[in-house]
Parts: sequence; structure tokens; C-alpha cells
Amino acid sequence: MKWFWLTLALLVGLVVLVVTIGALLPKEHVATRAAHFHQPPAAIWAAITDLDAFPSWRPGVKSVERLPDHNGLLAWREVDNHGQAIPFEVVVSAPPQRLVARIADPNLPFGGTWTYEIRATGGCELRITEHGEVYNPVFRFMSRFVFDNHSTMDAYLRAPGQKFGEIVTLED
Repeated sequence: MKWFWLTLALLVGLVVLVVTIGALLPKEHVATRAAHFHQPPAAIWAAITDLDAFPSWRPGVKSVERLPDHNGLLAWREVDNHGQAIPFEVVVSAPPQRLVARIADPNLPFGGTWTYEIRATGGCELRITEHGEVYNPVFRFMSRFVFDNHSTMDAYLRAPGQKFGEIVTLED
């Protein structure tokens, strides 16, 4: 019985430590990643704005549902392979150079925007800047010490490379 209480006390202490550290971390973060492609900017723009095609080239995206436009700009809901649905809306669209999309559900434990910048380079560079917010202190702890703020962007940036048959090198 002594081991049970000791184990329970250690688990409670660990939870309190995780919550405390998470509460001390900033809610907001900024992360940036870029990749170079042999494609012209218009091809990358077409790929990142063709909602119906997302499940065919973006790993982890099971389906996409088009939502009514928001302020005349695209809105959609992505469903991942685990069944989690996340609504997005475009807040800035300047083809084929700049797109800003944000998570459109304030009830999620995270939120923020992704800014996609496409620059011609003899092919093009796609740079993603995430202005993220993590509201739950446990998720803040996890995103800082367990997951990497860049991991979702890295997977996203590798996907067009696979779509176009290119090897992608990522950079900050």
C-alpha cells in the first residue's frame, strides 16, 4: 500500500510540475520554415489553394469540406486521420505570393495563423511563418518539450515536394 501512495504522490507531483511549467511559458510563439522547389510560384500557389486536392498530397489530411467564404475569402474544414476537424479561413490572399490562413475555432486548445510567402528563385521558395497560440498550459508544455513547433510545418513543406517528385531541403 505504501508503494501505491508513493506512486500516486509522484504522479500528482509530475502533473503539478507540468501544469506549473506550462503556465509559465508564453501562450504565443512564432516559428518559421522554408523550402525550395523547382516549380514556378504559380504551381505552388495552385497546390496550396486547391482545397479539394489536399487529401491527395498532404499526409494526415483525410478530407476537406469547403465552408462558406469568410469576407469573400476561402474557408474550409480539414479532418485529419484521427477524425479531428479544424476549420480554417483565409484572411489575406495575394496570388501567387502571399496567403494568410487562420484557425477559425476559438474553442480549440490552440490557434493562430500561418503566413505562406512564395518567392521566385529560379523555381521558388515557400516560407511558412506560424504565429501560434497555445491556450492550455499542458499543451504548451507538450509543444515546447515534447513536440516541436516546426514539425507540422516540416511535414507540410515536404508534401509538395512529394507531390512534384522533388527532394525538399528545409531551412529556418
